[in-house]
Amino acid sequence: MTAIKCGAEASAGSSSSMGLGGMPPKAAKKAKKEKKPKKEGGGKRKKKRTESYSIYIYKVLKQVHPDTGISTKGMLIMNSFISDIFDKIANEAGKLVRYNKKGTLTSREIQTAVRLALPGELAKHAVSEGTKAVTKYTSSS
Repeated sequence: MTAIKCGAEASAGSSSSMGLGGMPPKAAKKAKKEKKPKKEGGGKRKKKRTESYSIYIYKVLKQVHPDTGISTKGMLIMNSFISDIFDKIANEAGKLVRYNKKGTLTSREIQTAVRLALPGELAKHAVSEGTKAVTKYTSSS
């Protein structure tokens, strides 16, 4: 087995270059590091992008209640809610694809997943809105 020496143990093996007390001589100071050239563009770091539904939540809010706002905490809760619903529907649709031994996730699987994941009247409204959106998309293409 190989042992890795660190600190004073590693330098104690070669005592010929050591000064008094096991310390390296003063002449063997570390050389100053060369400055790296700065990147073009000012050297500012790019902020990591985080995906969110907040702009869409805000647009829908303004369609329904034009004079109403939403707090940051409220927006975080709504964003979390939509992410959870999206995950539930996507997982259910994925299971449907696997159960039916198909290779493609279509709007039919999404529709069935919505019916399974959402309760009663909410599922009916979601299916009708989804059908309307798919119809609009196919007519524009």
